[in-house]
Amino acid sequence: MKLEELFKEISYELVNGGDDKGVSAMQTEVKELVNDSRKLQEGCLFLCIRGSNFDGHTKAFEAFARKAAAIVVEEEVEIPKNTQTVVIRVKDTRYAMAFIAAAFYSHPAKELTTIGITGTKGKTTTTYLVKNMLENAGIKTGLIGTIEMIVGEEHFPASNTTPESLSLQRDFRRMADAGMKAVVMEVSSQALMMHRTQGFLFDMGIFTNIEPDHIGPNEHKDFAEYMHCKGLLFQQCKHGIVNADDEHLPQILEGHTCDLTTFGLGDGADLKAEALAYMHKPGELGVYFDTK
Repeated sequence: MKLEELFKEISYELVNGGDDKGVSAMQTEVKELVNDSRKLQEGCLFLCIRGSNFDGHTKAFEAFARKAAAIVVEEEVEIPKNTQTVVIRVKDTRYAMAFIAAAFYSHPAKELTTIGITGTKGKTTTTYLVKNMLENAGIKTGLIGTIEMIVGEEHFPASNTTPESLSLQRDFRRMADAGMKAVVMEVSSQALMMHRTQGFLFDMGIFTNIEPDHIGPNEHKDFAEYMHCKGLLFQQCKHGIVNADDEHLPQILEGHTCDLTTFGLGDGADLKAEALAYMHKPGELGVYFDTK
């Protein structure tokens, strides 16, 4: 795929490669996307990602030496000028990577109904509940979460609650090609903060609840930031389904751009659960309820 196709939705600066108008540089063909220097190969596009323990910019020269077709950076890197390797600078390589990956895999999210679930508690349980409901309705549904990824009958162990954008778009493509019609996935606050779910718009976003958690040096600086990051999902989806009983819902929805449906036990909820009764019998545990 040509660079110009990968960068259609991204602002960028051409730093090296091509003629003085930058035309031939953006016609460069890219064979693969790589954000791990251990996987560098000739003809790839290497994304220099700055992490908490390692900065991919330190591997830019190695990418050049191994004949990467292009290198995407946030800052100046030391490689020879006037070479065939194209160097492109963007404001945020993580943000850019999400859009580049979506384009490289031909925007697979457009072929799926995408459902993202966020919250401190209940994400994993809710993904399995939603998947089973959709499957029972005859809709083939993939799943991405803390425990595993499911594509049809195949199960793959998970390394992150929400994969990095490059992996996520690859997973979406696998699901679309396997005949899935929908995907339900856990969306962590870290993933939203680190732009892993940019590059597409969720059809539905679900908020379960929020409590002070995931606050520390390597996560969120305080509860306010944690709530803000959770709320980003509702700026990246078409329709939100949210817990009206959560006292922090106004903060979660600050700046939201989606339509909303609320659920809960209170009278103000669009979907109110009534006549609750616990159900406990061999092989089954749950709650019966009516909706109003």
